[in-house]
Amino acid sequence: MELLYLDEVDSTNKYAKENIDSFTDKTVIYAGFQSAGRGRLNRKWMFTGSGNIYASIILKPSCEIKDVYSNLTQYLCVKLCETFEKYGVQPKIKWPNDIKINDKKISGILAEAVIKNGKLKGIILGFGVNLNTPKEILEQIDQPATSLNIEISKNVDKEIFLKKLLENFFLLYDEFIEKGFLLIKNDYIRRAEFLNKEVTVKVFDKSISGIAIGVTDFGALRLKDKCNKEHILFIGDIL
Repeated sequence: MELLYLDEVDSTNKYAKENIDSFTDKTVIYAGFQSAGRGRLNRKWMFTGSGNIYASIILKPSCEIKDVYSNLTQYLCVKLCETFEKYGVQPKIKWPNDIKINDKKISGILAEAVIKNGKLKGIILGFGVNLNTPKEILEQIDQPATSLNIEISKNVDKEIFLKKLLENFFLLYDEFIEKGFLLIKNDYIRRAEFLNKEVTVKVFDKSISGIAIGVTDFGALRLKDKCNKEHILFIGDIL
């Protein structure tokens, strides 16, 4: 693993994509200031202060696209949860990969693949973590949000948090690439806050409502609608 720190960048994911050929496998970029961070569906990730984490993991597992790569966000999600738990909090997962504490978002993940001439150049896992965000900034976010310093009533050393996370991420990474979502399925489900609840999932330009009855061995959401029809959703966002 290699670490690259940038004082300022528009987006760690964008920087990683633009310079993908320059980076080796398992390079991690993190920034002190990020001016144009993005979340899923091109949502803006607001800069919440230099005491928080804005980072991207660059992975180059092969030149071919494999199904398991789509589950890397869920793998990172579990590893983030495990890191939060070391601080005495109980994070919950909102499918597929948002992390919440006390029903407030604390971390988000954005995965992007770089493909050139039909070959996979790399996978970029971007993530933001609220570690030391003042309440007045959290109140400006357009959804309920929290920060670890608020949850544990003290500031958090972001270098230590990032070190714990990355050590945990790479500990089983190679095994995950080999075995897939099944390796983390129980850990994922144990933290899932959406199961056995009525939810609405937005999939592109349409929405599907029903009871979230489970997660498949491949990380897809099992949703049963009011007509008792089961839907298997590999993509989408719970509203």
